[in-house]
Amino acid sequence: MKTPPPSFAFTRTAVVTAAACLLLAGCSAVGATDDASGADAAGTARLKVALITHGGEGDAFWELVQKGARAAAAKDDIELTYANDSEPAGQAELMRDAIRQKVDGIAVTLAKPTAMAAPVAEARAAGIPVVGLNSGIDEWQSAGLLGYFGQDDSVAGRAVGDKLDDLRAKHALCVIHERGNVALEARCAGVKKAFGGETENLYVDGTDMDAVTATVAARLSQDPSFDEVVTNGAQFALAAVKSAREADSKAHVATFDLNKDMAQAVQDGDVQFAVDQQPYLQGYLAVDSLWLYRTNGNTLGGGEAPVLTGPAFVTKANVASVARLAANGTR
Repeated sequence: MKTPPPSFAFTRTAVVTAAACLLLAGCSAVGATDDASGADAAGTARLKVALITHGGEGDAFWELVQKGARAAAAKDDIELTYANDSEPAGQAELMRDAIRQKVDGIAVTLAKPTAMAAPVAEARAAGIPVVGLNSGIDEWQSAGLLGYFGQDDSVAGRAVGDKLDDLRAKHALCVIHERGNVALEARCAGVKKAFGGETENLYVDGTDMDAVTATVAARLSQDPSFDEVVTNGAQFALAAVKSAREADSKAHVATFDLNKDMAQAVQDGDVQFAVDQQPYLQGYLAVDSLWLYRTNGNTLGGGEAPVLTGPAFVTKANVASVARLAANGTR
């Protein structure tokens, strides 16, 4: 018997409740850490926090993450810096730059966990608290991070696989735009595990949208049996819609992640559904959690469980409720 997809009912209720409480009432979760000295910055100069991601330039998803982070920084009077590099070695060096600048906290993505292990350890040795967001849900604890904010991509992938079964799909093409990214790989693996039909992964160069469109169109032309394309980002879904048209394919398109253009595409019926992991919330909680730790010794999830921000399905039936927020750049 199939387990219903966890579209809005996230696991670890207590952890999610803590996140909601933080946003709505300004309260904090209670939890012990291995270092109770986090409150030593209370009453001192303005805190400096670095947000360091693997996001590519011009990616609307990371603009949402930054917008949430800036909102938290403004509320907490934090001096926030943002740096990104899609190459793991570059991201690691950006983190070392933040360590040398003696920031008060670092929020980092772990898309390539092995490459980030050493700089995370260096930050901890320097007494700088580090939290994770967006990717690395299976590695954040072993890396020694204080907390993690994002969705469980394996769970999200399985939910999509179940959704495709409900839609009676038979042959799905899962498009991965960054080879080796643990979050993207976990999503497509989850789809394959839950989906009753056939699944194939297609790797594309996510930095070249024309190439993405052409590569997906070529695969759809080669195999007309594909009836579903699953992408791992809103802009890639829009490219896949174009690909299907160019290939004269009847394949439908679904995607992970949401932005204002994707909300419109769902409303128009060009995309069947989007899986929202709430990137704005990821950025907000990551920065706010560092402020809470440095000023009051709080940790969300107690260092034992991630704070889940997704998955949630956005379909034509409910997209109107989030379209306005997406247009404002917060969903």
